[in-house]
Amino acid sequence: MAVFGSLSDRLQDTFDKLRGKGRLTEDDINAAMRDIRMALLEADVNYRVVKEFVSACKQKCMTAEVLDSLTPAQNVVRIVLEQLTELLGSTEASLTLAQNRTPNVIMLVGLQGSGKTTAAAKLAYLLKKQKHSPLLAACDTHRPAAADQLATLGGEIGVPVYRGDGKDAVKVASESIKEAIDHLNDIVIVDTAGRLQIDEEMMNEAVAIKDAVNPDQILMVVDAMTGQDIVNVVNEFANRVDFDGVIMSKLDGDARGGGALSVREVTGKPIMFASMGEKPDSLEVFSPDRMAKRILGMGDVVGIIEQAEKIADEQAIADAERMLRQGFTMDDMLTQMQQIRKMGGLNKLIGMLPGGDRAMSQMGGGVDESQITRIEAMIRSMTPEERLNPKKINGQRRKRIAAGSGRTVQEVNQLLKQWSEMNKMMGKMRQMANGFQTGGKNNRKARRQFNQMMRNMGGNGMGGNGMGGNGMGNMGGMGGFGGSGFPF
Repeated sequence: MAVFGSLSDRLQDTFDKLRGKGRLTEDDINAAMRDIRMALLEADVNYRVVKEFVSACKQKCMTAEVLDSLTPAQNVVRIVLEQLTELLGSTEASLTLAQNRTPNVIMLVGLQGSGKTTAAAKLAYLLKKQKHSPLLAACDTHRPAAADQLATLGGEIGVPVYRGDGKDAVKVASESIKEAIDHLNDIVIVDTAGRLQIDEEMMNEAVAIKDAVNPDQILMVVDAMTGQDIVNVVNEFANRVDFDGVIMSKLDGDARGGGALSVREVTGKPIMFASMGEKPDSLEVFSPDRMAKRILGMGDVVGIIEQAEKIADEQAIADAERMLRQGFTMDDMLTQMQQIRKMGGLNKLIGMLPGGDRAMSQMGGGVDESQITRIEAMIRSMTPEERLNPKKINGQRRKRIAAGSGRTVQEVNQLLKQWSEMNKMMGKMRQMANGFQTGGKNNRKARRQFNQMMRNMGGNGMGGNGMGGNGMGNMGGMGGFGGSGFPF
């Protein structure tokens, strides 16, 4: 699912119109700003925020530097990107934890249905991965089964949950501090109650909990699918409990994005974290510049690298070195697909590539992830010898593999074709690696091969601008995945 799907499509359509013009006139700029204004309003961004954003963009776009440039459309995109990044917060904001206090206390507030309880568990998982020892405090004593939900989530991630008597939220919060001290937990995450709308009882309870536990950080959980109505809500919480930052939940859903694009500008409070999925590890530190690039269809290659680093280990490095030396086997393909699952799935990775969100939209909503399961079934139906050397798989073996995996012979043929393409690519990489090592003519040949590979993938090669070009548009893809660019 595209991040801020309709908004992203509208903005990219606006830029596409500009790219067809050699020079821009004042009328061109006015038309583009009008389209951007309508796109933001339709995304339910606060009208005051839209007015100030478009005004700032227009002022910068009307300079001679832009109008007289040989690449005016690129300058407009750059200006909108800079303003959008500033709107989202410019720089990453991090949790501020006291070094001389144990435990640190993080209090979550927000409306019912915003994803507070789930966000509490995801934050606990993230802090646990950072070598902290968190404790979850179930202080939502009003919603039926809220404590049960938190206990279940805590059990899944191996984080203890303190429930107390389950009646007095302020008492549970206070006792959770003592519980953390007794069990050497260095962080307490307090999950508070919410309502469908703000009322005096909820706000009074939040203030009482704040006074009782003196939190180091108060984070408000905001549903990304909420529009500019969230402005009144965040202002009320800011006035009563003075929260420090925002966790944006459900950002992977069909979000118009109005709340996310409005909250920073209206309240001055930074978005600290964004939830990009349902799994415990889907909470990410919010990066304004990377999110702005994704909204404008420029991808998030840094995010892909970070996802890869999460699953990287010595065995993965050894496997990569072996593939460069010996070639690419079916077991290697199986391992790759398992790693893609760990990184959030193929759709998530494609969405982080330049033009990926739009490509998936054109493909009807994304790649069918179940195809990975079908490929896994076919590979597991092969013998160890066949996986090691797929060239041995003749007609009879293909029939056996198809029958064993519940697939067709045509699908097995397609898989073997895809493996062959991957094996050829690994062979070229092996040649390039040898060329770089030997130097001289071989080095120059390897460099030319690398440049050609980059051009085929939509990039500019070595000494250029990295992975430029048209991104997903030129990557082609391989059969089964509908032009996704992933050769499986």
